Amino acid sequence: MTSVSEGRFRSSSVPLITHGPLRTTLRADDGVLIEAVYDPCTGDGAAGPGAGGSGTAIVVAHGFTGSADRPAVRRAAEVFSQRAAVVTFSFRGHGRSGGRSTVGDREVLDLAAAVAWARSLGHTRIVTAGFSMGGSVVLRHGALYTAPGGAGEPEGRTEARGEAHADAVVSVSAPARWYYRGTAPMRRLHWMVTRPTGRLVGRYGFRTRIDRDEWDPVPLSPVEAAGRIAPAPLLIVHGDRDPYFPLDHPRMLAAAAGGSAELWLEPGMGHAENAADETLLTRIADWAMTR
Repeated sequence: MTSVSEGRFRSSSVPLITHGPLRTTLRADDGVLIEAVYDPCTGDGAAGPGAGGSGTAIVVAHGFTGSADRPAVRRAAEVFSQRAAVVTFSFRGHGRSGGRSTVGDREVLDLAAAVAWARSLGHTRIVTAGFSMGGSVVLRHGALYTAPGGAGEPEGRTEARGEAHADAVVSVSAPARWYYRGTAPMRRLHWMVTRPTGRLVGRYGFRTRIDRDEWDPVPLSPVEAAGRIAPAPLLIVHGDRDPYFPLDHPRMLAAAAGGSAELWLEPGMGHAENAADETLLTRIADWAMTR
């Protein structure tokens, strides 16, 4: 797996000709084809491409083994679309997208292509919302992609193409550090990613195609990325019953942000989009619309 610190990309340019869901295929910077879905805002008085070409869009980044069409992702899109337009997509190696999963490395290019597509549809403000692996990707994307004309960025930030940056970031159930194996679910996940038999299980059992190469170099860690997102608003959400990552992970992320992030520790919540109920998703959407 080859790490990427920045990237230009080519995405499809599809005019919005319907008020219903719109499907397209995007092309990430490295040529991988990414399936994406656009859901217009369903709320009263929604501002979006159909109402003057402005407004907020939320771009949803799913967890490992997810896809744009998984029920939990569709549920999140349905709730979010009551407040804003929504773009969902399948990371490489997932769903109908091409390529192989690099488990959070080159996936930043997939997210960048989805963000740029949302802007090409007329949205002037983009909030990225990622779950688990997607939560780590939105953190790294927020650290690496900045608005045009920014000044005084911390060392390591990259001013990529302006249409690819996020205006606010929501990270749900994300790890703080790579290679964590402190829980049984994470040990099983590492077996699936690193062993030939595990990758077969991922392909045929979870419909996820996994790259067999190791990261080279290791990408920017989530905790390092969290400290580089400001001045963009950052929300960190984590359940106190998460079986994958204990509470030291969100606390490390919040501490790394140096007080510029909000931290929600959710009582009784498990892991990622499968554990996010309608009430929490609505609260996240409200946060996204007011920051």
